[in-house]
Amino acid sequence: MEKLKMHSPNLTEENIARLRELFPGCVTEAKGEDGNVKWAVDFDQLRQELSEAIVEGPQERYHLNWPGKREALLTANAPIAKTLRPCREESVDFDTTKNLFIEGDNLDALKLLQETYLGKVKMIYIDPPYNTGKDFIYKDSFASEEAAHQIASGERDEEGVRLVANPEGNGRFHSNWLTMIAPRIRLAKNMLAQDGAIFVSCDEGEHPRLRLLMDEAFGQSNFVADMVWAAGRKNDSRLVSVSHEYIVCYARDVEYLRTKQITWRQRKKGLDEIYAQYERLKRRHGNDYKAMTEDLRQWYRSLADGNPSKDHKHYNNIDERGVYFAADISWPGGGGPKYDVLHPVTKKPVKVPSRGWMTSDPKRMQEWIDDDRVHFGDDENAVPCIKSYLKDKEQQTPYSVFYQDGRAASKRLRALMEGDLFDFPKDELVLQEIVEMLTDDDDIVVDFFAGSSTTAHSVMLQNATDGGNRRFVMVQLDEKTNENSAAYQAGFKTIPEVSRERIRRAGKKVLESQCHENWAKDVGFRVLKIDTSNMADVYYAPDELDKGSLDLFVDNIKPDRSAEDLLFQVMLDWGVDLALPIEKKIIQGKDVYFVDDNALAACFDAHSGIDEAFVKELATHQPLRVVFRDAGFRDSAVKINVEQIFKLLSPSTEVKSI
Repeated sequence: MEKLKMHSPNLTEENIARLRELFPGCVTEAKGEDGNVKWAVDFDQLRQELSEAIVEGPQERYHLNWPGKREALLTANAPIAKTLRPCREESVDFDTTKNLFIEGDNLDALKLLQETYLGKVKMIYIDPPYNTGKDFIYKDSFASEEAAHQIASGERDEEGVRLVANPEGNGRFHSNWLTMIAPRIRLAKNMLAQDGAIFVSCDEGEHPRLRLLMDEAFGQSNFVADMVWAAGRKNDSRLVSVSHEYIVCYARDVEYLRTKQITWRQRKKGLDEIYAQYERLKRRHGNDYKAMTEDLRQWYRSLADGNPSKDHKHYNNIDERGVYFAADISWPGGGGPKYDVLHPVTKKPVKVPSRGWMTSDPKRMQEWIDDDRVHFGDDENAVPCIKSYLKDKEQQTPYSVFYQDGRAASKRLRALMEGDLFDFPKDELVLQEIVEMLTDDDDIVVDFFAGSSTTAHSVMLQNATDGGNRRFVMVQLDEKTNENSAAYQAGFKTIPEVSRERIRRAGKKVLESQCHENWAKDVGFRVLKIDTSNMADVYYAPDELDKGSLDLFVDNIKPDRSAEDLLFQVMLDWGVDLALPIEKKIIQGKDVYFVDDNALAACFDAHSGIDEAFVKELATHQPLRVVFRDAGFRDSAVKINVEQIFKLLSPSTEVKSI
């Protein structure tokens, strides 16, 4: 029976497999360090295959390079023997929610999620450390003579993975930041759907290098825009006050978006206020549309400059259909048809637009008139207009430059959390607009620098607005709060604790507001924490065991791990969605976990109680996948017969063990 590998994908091996498909003659067998035969690339042969396109040696080429780039690539591709352990007590609606909150290093998280979310994520938003010299950045791995000193000094933990300051005086100031962010960007790209996109917040400090890095990872052709966020003026510079940030956007595949004619749209701001005013005028004036129009125009004039509703003041007419704009009815570019159109009151031909009518068919024009779609002047001397209704023009193409005062988001978060627990939080309303323009119902949104979980808040807000059921995946390092901070004083010992509490409070507040009737009202989240593998070291080094049936009686599982711990590592290994519903059933006295009804069945009985009768009953459920624990089989004969039983009773079931 085949065993699950129980570690993250080895991306180097996967890349070699892809090369083998393209150039089978360039991949050969070679002995690895462990003495086992594995596939390896014959680079000399590959050079021959690509002889006209090789750039090496002293030849000039355009590319981004920095000390540590090779290390970053190796870091991205290297597999890890870690897992995600469920934490029910810190979750909200664990059994029913489709949202995830992952606590731990985001590099590990991205590696663990590769199989599960490969090509399935619609939107990624991240707000990584800005590398101001005061920020902390992730340090992923190290090998140096100073290792012991760095552990002793607290710069790194025992595993060599820690947050350290990156002062600007450091000679590797930019290199350290690039080495940190590069592998994460590469892994994130794999998770994006073909119509997905990534948005990365940054300031002017690393913006030039981020663009080059993203060009390399995604390709220049997939660059969409630098969104410029003007967030309020600052007087903190002797020369020019930089009062904006960037949100760098790349699509997974711009050409696919063009081919499928996919567009990004946002709802215009200020519309709800206009509709509310229309309803008030309707109650006041009934069907007196002229009076309603006059009052609407007066209302527009009363609005303060900067009020988003005032941007739509050209929608200043009202009829039985609602608020409309008297738009141009002429032929685009000129040279259009000219024919008589009679004024409905004077019955005389109206003035024809100099560019001609927008339709060459007089019958169609008359249909518009009969349907009250044409706006006429008081008499025939005015050129008519076509009615363009606000309700039909609610969407707009997003602008690359926008203003949103950052102080407002801080104020709202302060009120929500009852204290200044986070400095400079991102604005959930800005992120909601990005979620709105890119995602649809059931899409997945990921943020692997979650911070205060603004992204999760924005997803819930948009779901409540349009009735979508988007899902979020937040990832936050288990970083401790400063003992002098307001968060620590409020009882939050780690950043993830603050982050999760923000989601709880934001979810409650969203539910208290007006919610779309189609929204499932999912404001919960499953908490999963990154930890070492559930498997003992012997699982990854089976050659150290005696051959034969000995391994049947050696339990591969660490003694402190629960059945649910094992289940989630199996789900990771098999690429099963971690947010699927889980049900535990009792079959012949044994606990069996069913994921999404029959997507996966798992029995982790460790008391040698699995016999053929149990296997036959389990097979009647016809799961797509089934996994057993080696130590659970009554004897070696049962283990050998399991696959045969499933082939007979449930031939489509994939059977594995741990």
